[in-house]
Amino acid sequence: MSDACHDPISAARAHLGVERLLLGIHDASFPCDPDEDVGRGSPATRAGRRVLELAHASGFTGLQLGPRGLLAEGNASPYDGAQFSRDTLSIPLLGSPGDDDGAVTLARSVRHESRDAAIASRPHGPAERTQHRHAHAAMDRLLDEAYLTFVRAPPAERAPFERWLSAQGEWLTRDAHFEWLRRIHHGEDWTSWGGTPEAEVDRTLHAPPPGGEEAAVCRRAALEVLHGGAFARFAFGQWLVHETHAAVRRHARSLGLALFGDLQIGFSPRDEWAARRQLLDGYRLGAPPSRTTPAGQPWNYPVLDPDQVGDEGASGGGALAWLTARFRKMLGEHDGVRIDHPHGYVCPWVYRAADPDALHAVRHGARLFESPDLPDHPALARFARVARGDLNPDPARARFADDWVVALSGRQIERFAGIFDALVAVAREHGRAPSSLVCEVLSTLPHPLARVLARHGLGRFRVLQKADPRDPGDVYHVANAHPEDWVMLGNHDTPPIWNAVEQWSVPDRRDPWVADLSARLALAPAHRTRVAVWLARADGALVHALFASLLASPARNVMLFWTDLFGAREPYNTPGTVSERNWSLRLTHDFAERHRERCRAGLALDLPFALSLALRMRGTDADPEARALVGALESASHASLRFPGGGR
Repeated sequence: MSDACHDPISAARAHLGVERLLLGIHDASFPCDPDEDVGRGSPATRAGRRVLELAHASGFTGLQLGPRGLLAEGNASPYDGAQFSRDTLSIPLLGSPGDDDGAVTLARSVRHESRDAAIASRPHGPAERTQHRHAHAAMDRLLDEAYLTFVRAPPAERAPFERWLSAQGEWLTRDAHFEWLRRIHHGEDWTSWGGTPEAEVDRTLHAPPPGGEEAAVCRRAALEVLHGGAFARFAFGQWLVHETHAAVRRHARSLGLALFGDLQIGFSPRDEWAARRQLLDGYRLGAPPSRTTPAGQPWNYPVLDPDQVGDEGASGGGALAWLTARFRKMLGEHDGVRIDHPHGYVCPWVYRAADPDALHAVRHGARLFESPDLPDHPALARFARVARGDLNPDPARARFADDWVVALSGRQIERFAGIFDALVAVAREHGRAPSSLVCEVLSTLPHPLARVLARHGLGRFRVLQKADPRDPGDVYHVANAHPEDWVMLGNHDTPPIWNAVEQWSVPDRRDPWVADLSARLALAPAHRTRVAVWLARADGALVHALFASLLASPARNVMLFWTDLFGAREPYNTPGTVSERNWSLRLTHDFAERHRERCRAGLALDLPFALSLALRMRGTDADPEARALVGALESASHASLRFPGGGR
């Protein structure tokens, strides 16, 4: 037991069977020290690296990062970023001592006065909020200056950039072209470019119509002659941010932390512009009405053309090639990947692009591959992978219901699994098991998707704060979790658990949780009463017990969003709304001290204490190792909370 008590957190995690414990945090939410803060965070800042060190010390096995694509100045949503190019806002202004990466290059290439001016000109505002627009403009100016310094450097200093450049695919050329064209045409909305013959060609520069290839080739050549320096400047910024990420990954690996990326389902304007040939005309991708969002969500994302994907991944065309190229790049840079809305690859919900009322359109949409004979969507019949006899015979069954399809043959499952089979094949190319794919399946799990996930042994999400503890069959209830599932208190789209628990003050919402958790924590009736009082009176006690129930569940995979760890009350994102506050919450540079103070006050999550409660839930009376671990964890805890019940 001595080794276990020396590292009780890892020992407790292993004792509970938790194989992965990920801290979810997006790049913008990382902290910066005051001397490198232009209003937006990064895991590569000195303070950002301290987050990795705290995660390691707290017992996490890795970090779940958000999408990291290049963002527009007016849109901070990471889920609208580019699919290939990285967001240069993640380049830190200063490198850590001894670093030999892109951060040092930027620090050495920019005058102190320029860096100080970028920091000093940051608009006043709370330290807990990013300032995306300012950071975007400031980083553009700093990169301009750094590039001018870089091109005057001796060839030996430029050689790493040249080697990186030669190793990149066509994504860099496409995105560099778009970057300059959006400046020429004053906007990211390429559909509005017009007024000149060149603009007509620019809209389809990498996807020309029949007969337009020669004009596109000539235009691309002219742009590179006229604006070759601008293309090189764009590539320089991409080199820096990719080298920065490589340095972060090396640091994470030195700590034993895995980094998971996020394969968002959406397309940025630059990706839709470049991939027009791979997309389906007339339809857009969204989310159907569901328990989470009864009205549905008209995302306005394009849909991959089924004719270019194929029934099986290996036989797919251009759309599959686009997706697998993107996935290869992500897995080359991360240890695992979160698949955002995997429904979009198996059973996409589509709606008519021409309908002026997007909410009406998405409510009356349909499943792309499950609509063999819908009178309001006759165009989808050719893509159907099911027949009428495979559908639910109940005429009242909603077409978005999980059991809209009730029967699939082995051959049909193979057809639905085409894209996922291709993604798993890419994962294996990189030496990853299918379990390195984290599938964001929330309230809806249509039958075809369930069969595809089962084909690869993949699980779903169980978001505890959405569960009804009075309903034992609730899909979010962690008691229903399978070992392959991912369990969590919340995610980037839910209120922080501390906010949610405050809203449970009404008895009919809080009491069922108290009854459920007190029964799991104490067997003796007298002890159970004391535990119930403790949970009912202290929000911190209830939050720790809720998280403990995740750790003690059958699931081997646990994720904790950073707002829940650090005791935040404000939401990071409110789905269905557009606001400057969305996606803007961040950690301050003194996050570690704040976290310790809030743990002492019972206002933030203390991992050792939560693990001790999880062990109690599993039972310690007949398990001397678990009893010893509980004692070691309680000694290591910063929490002022103390378990009031007896032994178990």
